[in-house]
Amino acid sequence: MNFQPKFPEGFLWGGAISANQTEGAYNEGGKGLSIADVVEFVEPEDRKRMKLPFPSSAEIEETLKNEDQKVFPKRFGIDFYHRYKEDIALLKELGFKAFRISIAWTRIFPKGDETEPNEEGLAFYDRVFDEMRKHGIEPVVTLSHYEMPLYLSMEYQGWLNRKTVDLFARYAETVIRRYKDKVKYWITFNEINSLLMAPYISLGILRDQVAEENLLQAKFQGAHHQFLASAKAVEACHRISPDAKIGCMVIGIINYPNSCHPEDVFAALKDQRNTFFFTDVQARGEYPSYTDRFFAEHDIRLQKEPGDDAFLKEHIVDFISFSYYMSAVSARPEVHGEETAGNLISGLKNPYLEASDWGWQIDPMGLRTLLNMFDERYQKPLFVVENGLGAFDEVEEDGSVHDPYRITYLKSHIQQMKEAVGDGVNLIGYTSWGPIDLVSFSTSEMSKRYGFVYVDQDDYGHGTRARSKKDSFHWYQKVIATNGEEL
Repeated sequence: MNFQPKFPEGFLWGGAISANQTEGAYNEGGKGLSIADVVEFVEPEDRKRMKLPFPSSAEIEETLKNEDQKVFPKRFGIDFYHRYKEDIALLKELGFKAFRISIAWTRIFPKGDETEPNEEGLAFYDRVFDEMRKHGIEPVVTLSHYEMPLYLSMEYQGWLNRKTVDLFARYAETVIRRYKDKVKYWITFNEINSLLMAPYISLGILRDQVAEENLLQAKFQGAHHQFLASAKAVEACHRISPDAKIGCMVIGIINYPNSCHPEDVFAALKDQRNTFFFTDVQARGEYPSYTDRFFAEHDIRLQKEPGDDAFLKEHIVDFISFSYYMSAVSARPEVHGEETAGNLISGLKNPYLEASDWGWQIDPMGLRTLLNMFDERYQKPLFVVENGLGAFDEVEEDGSVHDPYRITYLKSHIQQMKEAVGDGVNLIGYTSWGPIDLVSFSTSEMSKRYGFVYVDQDDYGHGTRARSKKDSFHWYQKVIATNGEEL
């Protein structure tokens, strides 16, 4: 029997962006500063094992004093704030069924603790969602995508402070109520498990707010507060917009053991929990039993209030979404070897895989395996909401961009998604990352391009910002038009 897997009818093909990497207009429309707005561009020669930002309060204040002498690429993005109509029209031409964006919290509550929202910010997203609806594109909206108000980081210690839970809940309820007739798919926190690697970017914690020996405790306390905030958003969505669906989102990583040595296998199991812990709590509604030992061994004592556990149990997500760029290799502590870069993580190099220009290991079949693992574990709809290849693109004299490497990468991952659907996985959609070139999250550069649409802009914000189609534009257009049959 010749079995041919197919994507289901109504599959949500599209792409994904974030507000902080695309909108720009950081000081327009009443917007406040976010934690992303003070992340500087780092010259390539200065990166050399560059660490993720983890500034102190004093460093933030010093940055703000001397901001005229620095480059903050996420402040100008790609000017989506003014060009959204043009950009959405290009996505319509691509055939998008869905477009994942995020709302900038600081456009709605500029400092984060106001009692009344900023109407100008609300009106902007009304216009964006109306434009998407006009073109038949389904909005998929992330509530928090690394863009919490800087004020909450400086004055409230970010997600370390339980007060932030209710401030986020006010924000979430405000936008869910405002857009209940325009948005049917919501995501709470982008890549929530990134807080293990990036406490500033994900939790808004500054380096001087917690002693180094207490950092792990702080991360999991912040995680508990985000779990509560996620549950409050779920409750609000189900109450205000019962026909809508709201999901969680994690960095999707599959961890392979370095060898068949039993200790390597167990190391991979433990590392896999850096993903599954976060989906376990949000999709099952309770802390998994394996955390008891982990918390005890690391002297982690979560501060909970009565009713927290019951609230988490009552308000679980409707679907699980995740990003997928790479896999990882795990080993027992005494094993050393060549390391490789990755999406907020690094690890041992896998000799069976090729890597991107930035050293991220390319593993399409890992996506199929991870989809099966999620499906077997939760029996909930799954949504791949980020996947793509960051690469250097060269513009030819006639303005064209030939990017067969991007087509090859995406084709191989989409084929493995199709195989996963054939395995019985309930996959509802796929939004590739950065369909229009945007400012890289990890390095704040434009040189690292993901898009089907080229943006004429360099790392410093110079250029016309004109949009033009790459070869991959026409390829992905055909993929969508044939529901994944022509790859």
